[in-house]
Amino acid sequence: MADHKRKVSLTSISDEEQQPSLNITHGTAVALVKRPKTDEIQKYGSTALVQAGPKRTSGLQAPIMHLTGHKGEVTSCRFSDTGEHIASGSADKQVFLWNTYGECANYGVLQGHKGGILEVQWMPGSERVITASTDHTVAMWDAMTGERLRRGKHHTAPVNSCCPLSKSAGDDNMFVSASDDGQLVIWDARERNPAAVIEHSQPLTSVVAAVSGNVVYAGSLDNTITGWDVRTQSAVQTLRGHSGTVVGLAMSPKTGNYLASTSLDNTVRLWDLRPYCRLPNRCERVYTGAPHGYEMNLVRPAFDKDESMVASGGADRTLTIWNLRSGEVKYKLPGHKGCVTQVDFHPKEPIVLSGSVDKAMFLGEL
Repeated sequence: MADHKRKVSLTSISDEEQQPSLNITHGTAVALVKRPKTDEIQKYGSTALVQAGPKRTSGLQAPIMHLTGHKGEVTSCRFSDTGEHIASGSADKQVFLWNTYGECANYGVLQGHKGGILEVQWMPGSERVITASTDHTVAMWDAMTGERLRRGKHHTAPVNSCCPLSKSAGDDNMFVSASDDGQLVIWDARERNPAAVIEHSQPLTSVVAAVSGNVVYAGSLDNTITGWDVRTQSAVQTLRGHSGTVVGLAMSPKTGNYLASTSLDNTVRLWDLRPYCRLPNRCERVYTGAPHGYEMNLVRPAFDKDESMVASGGADRTLTIWNLRSGEVKYKLPGHKGCVTQVDFHPKEPIVLSGSVDKAMFLGEL
């Protein structure tokens, strides 16, 4: 399959399998535009509380935090369900675990994959992490100890994406993976073999599960998004409209009514998944302003917690955030030195996270 989704540099670690580890840290965080939230000063003999610059909106140590340490491109980064921690995956074959607040300490490293990490996701409960890799495997990790709990070896090609199957139900055992081999594989961490295997006719680049956990949506090289019923393993819906490969998917977290997709056609689309949608092709809105470049990376979108904004990175080295309903660009955030591959919103505060091929991440408050 074409290498449009990963220009990975795998020279930083040997090809020999490494044992999982949580006691080695390599990352650092720098506070940019650092200033206190408020200053108390004496003026004309009285105490006046004045703002030191714009009003702060989050609990971050500074309005912008710069996280570095990966030796390869940052391909995926996510907040935990609590918002207290961050997991980042990279072409350097490692997953870094970070604290969101304070100095954003890199408190752990997960090692064991033989290839670059293409996606990292937190399981419900924020105690387990799953990863998809170019080494044809998926893995589940204990984020507290660093132990690898499960290694799935069914795929015959790079695994581009993974996601929890039933996040809303709190199930931290079931997850799904999508691969260049055209297979969607459903895993149960308690079982040795896959729980189910669904065959697609084209390589799969991305996967996300419906809130119910009964349907999974997969983006493909054929420019479509297919919804599969995991109980019958049959296709129940096909979303058409993109004119390029679908490279990223996100499910709206509050209602599960909407799906966002990024594509190599330089658009982000919003799909209405409600049963009685009046739109013939279910595409409610098309967002523009986040272009793809010659690298053709996997770029994944995100919804904010209130489903009022949708965001995506781009090859223009910026993070673009749109008003979900109007399509208006609310923020165009610079800072990265390469294509922005991943965006994620904090589950509780107005904070956005971005990762890039420049090997770094930014945390910023909105």
